[in-house]
Amino acid sequence: MRVRDIMSSPVHAVRDDSSIEDAAAMLAARDIAAAPVLDEANEVMGMVSEADLSRNRVPADPAVHPWRSTGRESLTRPGSVADVITTWVVTARPSDDVADIAQTMLERDIRSVPIVDDGKLVGIISRRDIMRAMVCTDDTLRQEAQHRLDEYAGGVRRWTVAVADGIAVIDGSFDDDVERELVAVLLRTVPGVAAARVSQPA
Repeated sequence: MRVRDIMSSPVHAVRDDSSIEDAAAMLAARDIAAAPVLDEANEVMGMVSEADLSRNRVPADPAVHPWRSTGRESLTRPGSVADVITTWVVTARPSDDVADIAQTMLERDIRSVPIVDDGKLVGIISRRDIMRAMVCTDDTLRQEAQHRLDEYAGGVRRWTVAVADGIAVIDGSFDDDVERELVAVLLRTVPGVAAARVSQPA
């Protein structure tokens, strides 16, 4: 399964010169925890999260923490996204394998990864996107796989597909080896299908 099959697009992004308030409002309105940050050339320069935006923005209560009431908070209070951006960011391409991205996200404790094609932001993939693809039942996968096969065949049921444990098996005749491989590749694009193969003729 490729990133392009499950990524979210278009992407809700913010500019590096956006105010903290505007960025926070966007995250809240879209119900997302983080967003890519774009520069003037619309290229990804980092990520900004809810935690980044709230840093040094909530003043300490002097009644609880009198030692913090020094007035220094106002001197370091960030005003724009550029002040709090995380510039170290992992990106991926639409053609990347979702399994590789999932492993990277787990190893580096990343919740979302911007998807970049030719230097431009084209999508984003989150842990939620990956989980959504994982929870599909075999029957749901079979229906979607069969639908794609029928569409590819011009509305005619040339092949049938069975799915067990996320593995799709295609049964039917093919014009040649090229068509056989194209059909198998087509089913691998179904989100949740771990592998696809053609049933060997008896």
